[in-house]
Amino acid sequence: MTHDSDPALPLHGKTALVTGVSRRRGIGYAIATHLAGLGASVFIQHFAPHDAALPWGSDDLEAVRAGLRGSLRPGAVSGDLSADLRDVAAVEALVDAASALTGRLDILICNHAQSGGDGSILDMTADRLDSFWQVNTRSTILLTQRFARLRAAAPAPGTTAPAAPGTRRAERAAVDERQAGRVIWMTSGQGDGPMRGEVAYAASKAALAGVTATVAAELLDLGIVLNTIDPGPVNTGYLDAETADRPLEAVSAWVQATPFGRFGAPADAARLIGWLCTDSGVWVVGQVLKTDGGLSLG
Repeated sequence: MTHDSDPALPLHGKTALVTGVSRRRGIGYAIATHLAGLGASVFIQHFAPHDAALPWGSDDLEAVRAGLRGSLRPGAVSGDLSADLRDVAAVEALVDAASALTGRLDILICNHAQSGGDGSILDMTADRLDSFWQVNTRSTILLTQRFARLRAAAPAPGTTAPAAPGTRRAERAAVDERQAGRVIWMTSGQGDGPMRGEVAYAASKAALAGVTATVAAELLDLGIVLNTIDPGPVNTGYLDAETADRPLEAVSAWVQATPFGRFGAPADAARLIGWLCTDSGVWVVGQVLKTDGGLSLG
């Protein structure tokens, strides 16, 4: 049975790595279970200490694992690893562990993010900027590099000179649409207006959106399709009164005036990402896509 023989299971035979899957209310969990429902084997990364330090708290990781297993289709498998992605060695180990799950890795979803503990421009420190950069930006780029090297069997670092600016790989061939790898990055709404008190977070996410086209062009030479998703405001607990990390009075009034009268749900982003990972989504390349129900339109 090939991966596309059953329209209901367009990711059958594929293996995906989804980062930032430690809470059942999170976007990462919605993505992981949705990809599993489409037939993929799924490996997840989690780092519970990050959530434990925030107002919404951590979740039961065994319940997270059980939910993912319950979403798998026949023949698919799952795995997981706790990894602090500030550690460069952990980045490589994570991709290698995900690849070892089935012996292949077709999809990389970089959903993880550091949040909380940010500040305004007057509060900013070098250490704070470095921490957000390491987790949100550096690790995403390095995960993508490791994924690309595994799929393309690229030379080890230091064995070849980097391409000169503006050049393409000489051996570029037509992309095999049915075998193309997928990479999804996650950005935020920093382009829609100010994110007061979140200077380090906004800067780290803006960098990913800004470099999407450049990295997508290079990955396409290797038969890999990259897109970046801005899911808009998605309530994963930070917009609930009991676990909010910000004043909600103005937010509640604003959301009632939005087109659908609600915040985004994790499943909203997961559906778009799932489609992009199927054969049907291969023609969308190098884009920063917003899925926010029109919230940014005012």
